[in-house]
Amino acid sequence: MDQKTYHGKLSPQDFSRALFAHFHRGNLQVQQLGDGNKLIVQIATRKNPASGGQTAIGVSLQAVEDGVMVQVGKQAWGGVAASLGFSALTAFRNPLSLLSRIDDIAQDIENIQIRDEIWDIIEITAKNLGAGFALSERLRKYVCEYCDTPNPTGESHCIACGAPLGGIQPITCRSCGYIVLRNEKHCPNCAKPLYP
Repeated sequence: MDQKTYHGKLSPQDFSRALFAHFHRGNLQVQQLGDGNKLIVQIATRKNPASGGQTAIGVSLQAVEDGVMVQVGKQAWGGVAASLGFSALTAFRNPLSLLSRIDDIAQDIENIQIRDEIWDIIEITAKNLGAGFALSERLRKYVCEYCDTPNPTGESHCIACGAPLGGIQPITCRSCGYIVLRNEKHCPNCAKPLYP
């Protein structure tokens, strides 16, 4: 399950509306479960689709401090694989039969690309709302571990007691937005290196 955290002024409903607007069409249907701070958006093939096989995928949207965590689940491939297999078998028997299966093949290829398309819609929505992987200004303020004074971003020493603040300054992974400690070399969420 892929997971990314977007920081900014946005809510799970913002992503849910964008996914619904994009995917609730043609052979696909979208439904939302839950409300408020935690939503599950399910994108699936309608019953008895006009073309192509069956597929389904779930997207979890959860409000976190100053942002939203997005998780995209595993896609159910069974129906799409069966439909593509049937097309291949039919073509093997009679290559001209592919002409009658062109709509099914096109729909199956579109269904295979749903996962990437979901992430594209999430990224576009976050960008349009001014959100990203960088921490919000409020979360970048850090509290001195010696005197409990909140310090503005960029301070190397506490403004009240002068203690060094370098080790407690939070950062985020540039690949997924996960909040990490400065001494970590790889993101605990996506396992990508934090520093080039």
